[in-house]
Amino acid sequence: MFRDMRRKKQQLGEDECLAIIDTATSGVLSLIGDGGYPYGVPLSFVRVGKTLVFHSAAEGHKIDAVKANPKASFTIVAQDVVVPSEYNTHFRSVIAFGQVRIVEDRNEKMALLRALGEHYWPGHDDELAAEIGPRFDRMHVLAFEIEHLTGKQSLALMQ
Repeated sequence: MFRDMRRKKQQLGEDECLAIIDTATSGVLSLIGDGGYPYGVPLSFVRVGKTLVFHSAAEGHKIDAVKANPKASFTIVAQDVVVPSEYNTHFRSVIAFGQVRIVEDRNEKMALLRALGEHYWPGHDDELAAEIGPRFDRMHVLAFEIEHLTGKQSLALMQ
C-alpha cells in the first residue's frame, strides 16, 4: 500500500524516525480538505506509543476534513540547512502515514491531554488541570494512528 523509498541509501530506520518525532516540537498534518484540495496545518503534538496526539477546537476546517476522510500524513522537518556551495541542503525529515480519529472517550481524551501537557511543560499537573478544566468540553483531541513511517536524510549527514 505504501511505496518503498527510491533512495534507500538515505532512508532512516524506525528507531531514528521515532527519535526525531520524540524531539520535535511541531509538524504539519496533511488532510484532504474542502473541494478535494490538500490541507496542511502546522500543529504541536506528542507521541504516545504508535499514536500522535493533537488538540483542536471542536469545529473548523481540520475537524471537517477528519470527519470526511480520516487518512492523513504528518511531516516533521528536523533539520534543513542550505549549503549554497553544494547546491544542496543537509536535511533530516520524517513522514508518518495513518488515520486520524476524534477521541470520544472522556477518560482517553483526558489521558492524552495530560500526555500532551506533560510533553511541553513537565511536572505542572495542577496548572495543566486548571487550563484544561474549563475548556475540556469545547475542545477535541485527535489521535493519529501511525500505519507507516518513513524518514530520510541527506547523504552529507551520513558521513
